[in-house]
Amino acid sequence: MPDKRTHRGPAPEDDRLFCADQIPPLRQAVEDYSWLLSRDYAQPSALKLVGDHWGLDRRQRLAVMRSACSDQQLTRRRQTQIQPTEAAGRILLVDGYNILISLEAALGGAYLFVGRDGCVRDLSGLHGTWRKVSQTLPAIELSAAAIDQISPSRVRWLLDRPVSNSGRLKTILEKFIKKDGRPWTVELHQNPDKILRQSSDLVATSDSVILDDCLQWLNFTQFALKIHPCTDRPLAIIDLQSKSIPEKPLI
Repeated sequence: MPDKRTHRGPAPEDDRLFCADQIPPLRQAVEDYSWLLSRDYAQPSALKLVGDHWGLDRRQRLAVMRSACSDQQLTRRRQTQIQPTEAAGRILLVDGYNILISLEAALGGAYLFVGRDGCVRDLSGLHGTWRKVSQTLPAIELSAAAIDQISPSRVRWLLDRPVSNSGRLKTILEKFIKKDGRPWTVELHQNPDKILRQSSDLVATSDSVILDDCLQWLNFTQFALKIHPCTDRPLAIIDLQSKSIPEKPLI
């Protein structure tokens, strides 16, 4: 069936799966899974082992998988991460769908997770197509506000040409650029991941595959959400970095 969503929010079962009681076992599962990855256990079998041990649901396992990384990956990502205060005057390559969908999800009230590397990730998936939702334009505006604070010399948004409706998103972004006169470009590429992994410019992404190869990266989604204006609907961000239990797991 065609994707008819107009809102990018939480799945119906997420309030139960990611309530306060579920946070401690999820944190421990991230730690256990990361320990196995650090010792070269195969990802599918390691995730099944940890998920079965902690009795995790499919979406909980997805959150653990996206939040974990090996010690080796963590070390490299920390070494190549650039802070927003160091990005002024740099060329910024934006992993378009990765950034936009995470911000759409955040603004829609979906659960997001702070992983072991400090990146904020959502549980959404493209599945070969993208559809404009009610959070699309606010997410672009939030991206623009973050970019303005970073002050790069130039911004290149990279989108996956094979993803359905990429041309439409390109048009939406270009209209926004033209309206505000921003020094941005929007590019469709058959394989933007390859460009992001090989470029000497600063990359804005939380895609683990790209983070493990790129020369320098910016934790853009986290930075953008920090400057998100206060609203009546707080962001549902769960920190899975440690085993400590905060009074309020949602911040």
